Amino acid sequence: MTPSSKLLRWVLGWVACGLAASLLPALAPLYWAAGGALLLAACADAWRGWRAPPLRVERQLPGVLPVDQWHTVTLTVRNAGALPVRLEIFDDYPAAWDMEGLPCAADIPPGEWRAQGYRVRPTRRGDDVFGAPHLRVATPLGLWLRGHRLGPGQNVKVFPDFSRMLGQTLMATDRRAPAAGAIRKRRRGEGTDFRQLREYRQGDSLRSIDWKATARQRKPISREYQEERDQQVVFLLDCGRRMLARDDGASHFDHALQAVLTLGFVAQKQGDAVGLMSFGGEPRWLAPHKGRAGFDHLLAGVYDLQPGEAAPDYTQAAGALMRKLGKRAFVVLITNLRDEDDLAMRRACELLGSRHMVLCASLRERALDRAAAADAADFAGALRQSAALHYLLQRREAIQRLGLRASGLIDVPPEQLSASLINRYLDIKESGQL
Repeated sequence: MTPSSKLLRWVLGWVACGLAASLLPALAPLYWAAGGALLLAACADAWRGWRAPPLRVERQLPGVLPVDQWHTVTLTVRNAGALPVRLEIFDDYPAAWDMEGLPCAADIPPGEWRAQGYRVRPTRRGDDVFGAPHLRVATPLGLWLRGHRLGPGQNVKVFPDFSRMLGQTLMATDRRAPAAGAIRKRRRGEGTDFRQLREYRQGDSLRSIDWKATARQRKPISREYQEERDQQVVFLLDCGRRMLARDDGASHFDHALQAVLTLGFVAQKQGDAVGLMSFGGEPRWLAPHKGRAGFDHLLAGVYDLQPGEAAPDYTQAAGALMRKLGKRAFVVLITNLRDEDDLAMRRACELLGSRHMVLCASLRERALDRAAAADAADFAGALRQSAALHYLLQRREAIQRLGLRASGLIDVPPEQLSASLINRYLDIKESGQL
């Protein structure tokens, strides 16, 4: 319980009366009487305000929020007592989040309620907690303010921004004009999965004619195919310390996770099962599942995944994934390659490639590209540029030593990873390589 500004003003007035009483002794009895009355009023008001007020606090907030987006939180305070209540409201939101609109003051008549909204913006993925709201309630005479924590706490889940992910999907799946934003549709007659028999049309390949059906129907009949379905797309995601590198405010791991979810969304739309195994940090295994339920399983399994400080062990991760996957799959290994990784990465890719189709995606730091391309205005700039060029050359030579074909390797800046993975996936689907 703390004194209010009203009590402080009364005390200052009483002190001023003391100065006047020192000059006019006749006012001394009045001064001491006023002090006693003020002390009595303050004690009585404190005693009346000590009891918990008859208030009920509710919070309206979705249980799942996208990261880096502003959301409105509403606090509703109901006064079930017989006296009006004056209070200040402050919510116990996660400390790392951005906030606008608190604290706020409210006067609530008896039997009524007040709703106060404010805005928050989650700055990181994962689980977070809202504690019980803080209320500073004025006593009946308004001489004291007592703090209370009323209302329930609330757990929230912060997911990647799905609207941004969907926008990236729309752009990346348009193969001819990536900025147009059109979803790429399945085209009949392509792929290796049989779809149906139909009458021969001008332009059909002679290889597509079904001669037995043609003989039975006494007219040309063609086989129609569709792009392969019922395949498995499994991500092998590096959660080691290299993925902590940041470009333009976001970590490489956040870019990688965004790319995983974007390609996972496209793959489940194509009828494939999606799964994931993480390594180099917290180990997680999400078995492949098909359909929207499979994508929801993937999203719920990785929304709170964070990179750690451990070094990745590619060979161990490849062996662990081989033991978990029996059916042939399209394995997408996402990491940040260094020049010392050539031997371990080559062993991992050879092991995975013995049964599965492997695509290695490496994130390249834009800071190095900018340093290598910058003009050297002084000696320090020349040293920086030469060091960046030397590092990029060593990195390029290490990637070449992996022995991967161009179709099995992607080396791009983080913001281009989603589009590159989707385009390579669609190429593979159309070619029937799975």
